[in-house]
Amino acid sequence: MAACRNPSGTTEILESRGHGNAGEADLINQLGAKVKAVDPDVIENHNLHGFDLPFLVRRARILGVQLTLGRAGLPALRVRAARRGSASTPDGRRVRFVAPGRELIDTLDAVLRYDFATRELPNHRLKTVARHLGIAGPDREYIKGAQIYEVYRRDPERVRRYATADVQEVAGVARMLGGAAFALAQMAPRRYERVADAGAATGIIDPLLVRAYLRSGTALPAHQPGDGTPHSGAALHLFAAGVARRVVKADVASLYPSLMRSYRIGPARDHLGAMLTLVDRLVELRLAAKASARQSAPESAERYGYEAVSAAMKLVVNSAYGYLAAGGLTRFADVQAANEVTRRGRETLELVCGELASRGVTLLEADTDGVYFAVPDHWTEPDERRVVAEVAALLPLLVQLEFEGRYSAMLSHEPKNYALLGYDGALLLRGVAFRSSRAEPFGQAFLRYAVARLLAGDVPGVREAYVTTLDRLRGRHFAAREVASCVRLSKTWAQYLQVRDSRRELPYEALLAAGRKSWSVGDRILVYRRKSGAAGLIEDSEDAVAGIDSAKERDYDIDHYARLLRQTFAVRLACAFSPADFEVVFADPDQMSLFMPSVATIQTVLGKKPPTQTVDC
Repeated sequence: MAACRNPSGTTEILESRGHGNAGEADLINQLGAKVKAVDPDVIENHNLHGFDLPFLVRRARILGVQLTLGRAGLPALRVRAARRGSASTPDGRRVRFVAPGRELIDTLDAVLRYDFATRELPNHRLKTVARHLGIAGPDREYIKGAQIYEVYRRDPERVRRYATADVQEVAGVARMLGGAAFALAQMAPRRYERVADAGAATGIIDPLLVRAYLRSGTALPAHQPGDGTPHSGAALHLFAAGVARRVVKADVASLYPSLMRSYRIGPARDHLGAMLTLVDRLVELRLAAKASARQSAPESAERYGYEAVSAAMKLVVNSAYGYLAAGGLTRFADVQAANEVTRRGRETLELVCGELASRGVTLLEADTDGVYFAVPDHWTEPDERRVVAEVAALLPLLVQLEFEGRYSAMLSHEPKNYALLGYDGALLLRGVAFRSSRAEPFGQAFLRYAVARLLAGDVPGVREAYVTTLDRLRGRHFAAREVASCVRLSKTWAQYLQVRDSRRELPYEALLAAGRKSWSVGDRILVYRRKSGAAGLIEDSEDAVAGIDSAKERDYDIDHYARLLRQTFAVRLACAFSPADFEVVFADPDQMSLFMPSVATIQTVLGKKPPTQTVDC
């Protein structure tokens, strides 16, 4: 079976009209004929380059069928080297397929780019993403992968609904997350599919600069290796750790591009000044697109379009500084210019922090994205906005400090790792300490609930969350998939066997124990530790994230996961308590002392940190 969604939005199911190899060959021919009849400019799917195309190419080759997906001649599909290619050549290179005359768009690229910025997704599978974004319908059909054939024999209509939902969700993901790449493709002299999986610096900025020089008839400077000048780091300050109340964020909007524009800092070899002209123009386009988006109807095609243009412009503008700092990797790289930008950035951030502190606030964290600070109890929102406006008036031309938001509480854990509780009760978690696609779901669920109770001032609620989670572990109330970790494989079967005698690794041991002798680098699997110490593999992870419990066993190592609960998850709340109080809140209920103080009397703390940390980024 093959499900297709046409440009009009209608869906169609193609089904084999025979049995065995002949039926499969017929289906591949139907698919090619369908593509030829519709003649689309774009073919898209989720994990298109990781599964669909390699699978189709392999089956067509085995069956002796021509896979006619392109517009021009044979071979119908070609290959190109790709940074995130999924099909591998015999020499181990990563490649992607190309259909001459059409664009092959993998919505997984857009999802990866989105999650890199937001860190919101538990994983990147289509069904998970569709549910997270609200695209999946309430009656969406789910079927375990291993059961699709048997279900089809009994109830083919159910499988047709399942396949139809897949292509509808792909269209929804493309509409919501793919607009930026499409907007960039209209601007940059590169193919749409190359823009969709390219980085903004070498993939977009470089071609734009080359085009500017070609149009002016000016010779391009040759690539030059770096001269050894070290790149100076950006400023990242953690002023305090623990729980703060009445928190404000002041956003330094696009700090580095703004400094480049304000002080006219560009690459020395850019004799035309094309880089700064490009950044100036893109900022203007972004502001115009943002204004048009606000004036468009919510959920309208116009609004999606304007928001996509705005996102595209932001992506490129914010990559301009990284382009400068890329050493010998880019044509116009200039480490000295990049260092001047970061120097100005540190000066600006120090000015902002100093002026805010002089006005009576408590600084919490600051970096190039903005400053978090706590305000006195008697301040009102107008007081908060006034202070930000006063400091903003002191900044250089084109550098903007904006009042971005206010929160009832914040847990400051580590630089760029924090939790915020809005005045409306909404909880925001930022950083890998609080949100990680690799972390075990039971621990993530505990952490989210415990942080919410902590920021609400409910320390007994934090204790209750810990004890309840511990009881559920010891009673084996969690399914295996709830204690499993999502791991990305970095070794092939042969590579792991070469080092296995010196070091055993849980993910690969789980695969070997399950009888697997082949897998691909980059694959993600769900693994857990069994009570015997052996590795367990959850085979049907796609079903698991779709809400189908495919792992009925509960044979996990209770002691291991109890330690993990305290030493990996609970410890992330340690900065909120004194050491003695932390031991009380997270004491094992089976080992408590009679003389422990009441949890109800424990108060959270906010501890000062050394004022400055500088990191290379």
